[in-house]
Parts: sequence; C-alpha cells; structure tokens
Amino acid sequence: MNGQKPKLVGPALIGGAVAGILSGIPFVNCLCCLWIIGGAILASYLLAKDSPVNLTAGDGAIVGAFTGLFAAAIEALIAVPFQAMNVAFFQKVMERLAEFSKEMPAGWETWFKRGEAPFSIAWFFLGLVVSAAIFAALGALGGIIGMSLFGKKTPPPAPGITHETPQDTGHSQS
Repeated sequence: MNGQKPKLVGPALIGGAVAGILSGIPFVNCLCCLWIIGGAILASYLLAKDSPVNLTAGDGAIVGAFTGLFAAAIEALIAVPFQAMNVAFFQKVMERLAEFSKEMPAGWETWFKRGEAPFSIAWFFLGLVVSAAIFAALGALGGIIGMSLFGKKTPPPAPGITHETPQDTGHSQS
C-alpha cells in the first residue's frame, strides 16, 4: 500500500450502521447475511473511492471485518426493543405448528417462558459475541467482493510513453 494506510473506520462505521439497522429490524432481518455482506461492499466502495493508493483484497477483508463488528453491535442494540415481539411471534408459530403436529416435544410450551423475562445481560452478551464472529466473517467476505468490484486499478501509462516491442520497431531478434 505504498506506506500509506487507508482510513478504515469511517467507511466501516457507515457500512456497519446500514447493515446493523437492517439486521435488527424484525422481518427485514430475514436477509441478515445479505445485509452484512452488502454493508461490507458499501464500506469497500467508500474506502476505494477516497483512497489515493491501490487497495488489495486484504484491505477489503479488514474493512469488511470491522464493518461486521460494528454491525453486530448496532444490531444487538436495535434488536433489544423488538425482543418481546419476536418471542410472541415465535410462540404463535409454535402454537400453529402444534395444531397440525401431534409429535411436538413434551414441554415445548416452556421454551418461551425464558423469553418472557424483559432482558438478560448474559444472553445479550452471548448473542453479541456469536453475532460478532459470524458478522466479521461475512463482512470479510463482502469486503473482498467489494474490493474486487471497486478497488483501484493500476493507472494506465502516461501519454507520450510507449512500450515498444521488437515487432513494432521492425527489428527482429534473430
């Protein structure tokens, strides 16, 4: 990278915010993995757009991983207010499944009793750690994809400088 380090935090925050918000909203979060990859591609675009140096796939992976970490934190904060709604939705789905299936596990109703607690710090942090690991991996993938799409290419030779080959000059190498 010619000794210059690109500024990763700004693009990673923007991409992470977009991906985290979309991943935290119920029903939109069905495409969670896609949002993380898309946010990392956005971060790669923003990084490549403002970078005066050529960027590599490694730069994309780094900005993508940071994007995934920021997205995990934002998604965790946004998902907290929707927790009760998600538990109620899952409970309704399970009740409907129980109507049609006689083979539901014994005591399945108690699975949702744990979800009725307003908030659990331990589950919050466990979910955050798991999401951060998964989102960082998906972000790295998205960053690599983004750099392959938007990374700086080697500039063409300056006008007036030509590279002659033996065929161009009429000389042979016999």
